[in-house]
Amino acid sequence: MKIIVSLTDNRPEPWIEGLKAELPDAQIEPWQPGAAQADHAVVWVPPQQLLDEQPGLRGLFNIGAGVDALLKLKVPAHTRIVRLDDAGMSVQMAEYVCHTLIRHFREFDVYEADAREGRWSYRKPKLRRDFPVGIMGLGVLGERVAKAVAQFGFPVLGWSRSPKAIDGVKVFSGEAQFDEFLSSTRVLVNLLPLTEATRGILNRHTLGKLKPGGYLISIARGAHMVEDDLIPMLDAGQLAGATLDVFQVEPLPAEHPFWRHPKIVVTPHASARTLREESISQIAGKIRAMEQGLPVSGVVDPIRGY
Repeated sequence: MKIIVSLTDNRPEPWIEGLKAELPDAQIEPWQPGAAQADHAVVWVPPQQLLDEQPGLRGLFNIGAGVDALLKLKVPAHTRIVRLDDAGMSVQMAEYVCHTLIRHFREFDVYEADAREGRWSYRKPKLRRDFPVGIMGLGVLGERVAKAVAQFGFPVLGWSRSPKAIDGVKVFSGEAQFDEFLSSTRVLVNLLPLTEATRGILNRHTLGKLKPGGYLISIARGAHMVEDDLIPMLDAGQLAGATLDVFQVEPLPAEHPFWRHPKIVVTPHASARTLREESISQIAGKIRAMEQGLPVSGVVDPIRGY
């Protein structure tokens, strides 16, 4: 069995060494143009040339949860695209969302600003029941985030394309229930996969349906948001604020107004990082299962886009 590794913006050597330890009988090497045919490829944003030269690939293993970049490429019909199920990302997402939510709810940003000015201030406590949190996307990551938020006593809602059942979460599904979900939400967290159906889903129309004083936490993909719609809504008071981790262009250009807007917190696509050791172990397990003809989790449906 031969495995090739092609990781844009990542050094392949640590991944190759880790995969060799997990799969000692496999031939594992970095992909180079003109390489001999392989059985599987471990990739992150691979070039189209790799797929053109490797028509016999049985498995294309992505080192992240989002596969939108792969679905832009021409992948052989028989090649299964496989994403990571979690590999340590869901707990990081939960940490990020809970930190952001509590910072906003408890107004710690106001305390921080007052402290810089030497002011001893007081903020009237708010009620959690007035801050229902809506999670868009209820896959592995979204479910973990929803359960973590619920532990802090906030009402938690979830929306997904197909019906789900999660203890402690009021779940909505499909286009028919989307508006009801939005109008019941005050703090909106986006964890949807990026597909043609979800591109631009965070816009003036949808964000305008949130409860008064709505707050946006955007941590999935930058292309989910129509960026030009956000600042006018913040300036008009339709939204109380936003924490943004993903953007249309990354790194976010230095001249972009998001950097300087007082109601926007910017982080550099840091809500969850791929943990290499956990990812290698999971990918190796999926490859072993595929080689043995066993079911493999995380296989992507190219039609749905996730």
